Amino acid sequence: MRRNILITGASSGLGRGMAIEFARKGHNLALCARRKEHLDSLRNECLSINRSLKVRVQTLDVNDHDAVFDVFHGFAKELGKLDRIIVNAGMGKGASIGTGHFKANKETATTNFVSALAQCEAAMEIFREQNHGHLVTVSSVSGIRGFRRALTVYAATKAALSSLSEGIRVDVMNTPIKVTTVHPGFIRSAINEKVKNVPFIVDTETGCKALVKAINKEPANAYVPVWPWAFVRYFLRVAPLSVLSRMS
Repeated sequence: MRRNILITGASSGLGRGMAIEFARKGHNLALCARRKEHLDSLRNECLSINRSLKVRVQTLDVNDHDAVFDVFHGFAKELGKLDRIIVNAGMGKGASIGTGHFKANKETATTNFVSALAQCEAAMEIFREQNHGHLVTVSSVSGIRGFRRALTVYAATKAALSSLSEGIRVDVMNTPIKVTTVHPGFIRSAINEKVKNVPFIVDTETGCKALVKAINKEPANAYVPVWPWAFVRYFLRVAPLSVLSRMS
């Protein structure tokens, strides 16, 4: 059992939902995000599920890359080890390229890829030292292809994260270190709460139950919820651009 689990971006959305599901399954938790009051509330909720759990919280802005290393190593020391680290923190700001929104696009690119790299580096340092562990990266079905408008940079960062994760997976093949990339479809969360008329969308709790179930199987890649995204991904790979233009 992966007893001690670290989750970034845990104060809301998928991170919060996964923390609650893992608490229900008896895992100790190391939770980090920017908003302390939300972390404290989540800690209390997890402990109300199971008072015997160890639940540690620490504020962290993943764009402070030095802090990422400090917080991860601090959690590992406090809990004795980290069995699984879920690189979940991300954002979805942005607009069509060349429309005057470089700052927003850059923020998304930095948070979703450069800061994810920092988290992977810190996680793998710990796992290599322990000689075991499970790295989980939260990509997206949107990373399969390029998309327009607000999704252009977001999809590109998720494609890059998927590629990074696969490279790490190749690097630690045949070792006790496992790497899983989860590709959520449309799950209602803070990142998309204002988006209407989304096909196949599920609520946060349903989506997070599917995420945790997939993560615990430790596959190389998982598309969740399985229906319809495990099948839609094949369509997305071959869909003509005219179809993609109507999907974003």
